[in-house]
Amino acid sequence: MRIGHGYDVHKVKKGRKCILCGVEIPHESGPDGHSDADVPVHALMDALLGAAALGDIGKHFPPSDTKYKNADSMKLLRKVNLLINKHGYVVGNIDITIVLEEPKLADYIIKMRDSVANAVCTGIENVSIKATTEEGLGFTGEKAGISSTAVVLLNRE
Repeated sequence: MRIGHGYDVHKVKKGRKCILCGVEIPHESGPDGHSDADVPVHALMDALLGAAALGDIGKHFPPSDTKYKNADSMKLLRKVNLLINKHGYVVGNIDITIVLEEPKLADYIIKMRDSVANAVCTGIENVSIKATTEEGLGFTGEKAGISSTAVVLLNRE
């Protein structure tokens, strides 16, 4: 078994789509970045790559490479999953925490879990996604950004 931890953060920008775990959440603003800026998926990819000791997403999908401009992070997650499979690992379980004041995510959690589970070829019961606020504190509390952590357990295939 291998354990990986990932973290990501993006500024929030008015007029950007809010895509989290491959699900578009209706809101006036969303995370800003080179790709679709899917913060929890970026944290998850780093956790998966870290658990397999394969570097980080910047190594595999550098923001300086124009082919990743506006990239769909779920497609990148599928590539990361294939890479860890190639190295003999499969996902045991995933635990993601998303930190933001708004939008509220409760109505989207099941769809987000299903989206992630499908991308990494595991059952929805192996994917936990939680959302929390920082009660007005810090950059996420001030609605200037969204952060996320992810922890994964990989098993040998």
